[in-house]
Amino acid sequence: MSDPASEFNPTATPPKKARARVPKTVWDLVFTLLIPIMILSPNVLGSGISVAEQVFGGGTAGNVRAYLLAALIPVVYVLWDLGVNRNVSPVALIGGAGAIFSGALAFWYVDGFWYAIKDSARSYLTGILFLISAATSVPLFRVFLDAASIGEKPEDRAATQQAMRDPAVHRGLVLGTVVFSVVDLIGGVVNSIVNYARVTAKFGTDDFNAQIAAVNAVMRVPGLVISLVGVFAAIWFVQRAVKVRFGPEASLLEPAKLAAAMRERGEMPAEVGDPA
Repeated sequence: MSDPASEFNPTATPPKKARARVPKTVWDLVFTLLIPIMILSPNVLGSGISVAEQVFGGGTAGNVRAYLLAALIPVVYVLWDLGVNRNVSPVALIGGAGAIFSGALAFWYVDGFWYAIKDSARSYLTGILFLISAATSVPLFRVFLDAASIGEKPEDRAATQQAMRDPAVHRGLVLGTVVFSVVDLIGGVVNSIVNYARVTAKFGTDDFNAQIAAVNAVMRVPGLVISLVGVFAAIWFVQRAVKVRFGPEASLLEPAKLAAAMRERGEMPAEVGDPA
């Protein structure tokens, strides 16, 4: 219960307002795009400052060190984020493995055609792994959808699990996984073409770093759009399979609706039963 005297006391210390937290997407943008671009730029924000020159001494050695720093900061950020949040979900672990893979490739000093391939290697690897998983009992796109239901009520999550084991929905998951992998591979090819056309300088030069910074800035939005197209297309195929199997109101992205649709059909998981 509050103290009435303090409510009307003009000298009382007002309660502290909770500080607005910076959205995680903003931090992602800062550490995976803005900071690397600034490190690679030979003229940061028109200030005449160059990290390669002022911090690392310039020349080939300075440019290589700046390149490595710009490549490794996003990797460290992703791994730090996983450690702080203690996120060991399959999706997070896949993201962490991808970050480590990208970090290792930073030490492959190439330019021209092979740099274009290297810069898209993560997309190529992801696409190939998803394509291979489509031939197994656990298509990788199922892992992403399964992670989305982790915070749901037990009966709703159980409904999601049972639905994804259904043969008809499994076929939708396979098709969705294939579509996602193909779009990811297409995104990698597009990124390689742009890099091959625009990153033409020799590795270790000022121009090479500047061209990488420019391409990273140019390709961020198109790359994101291509990825989202793959995700939404895959979800569409899965949702279509769910609605055909369990009714038009069923949705794998809304476990409560899916559970209700399965309950109406008498297909709720036996271990959960009818909550009524």
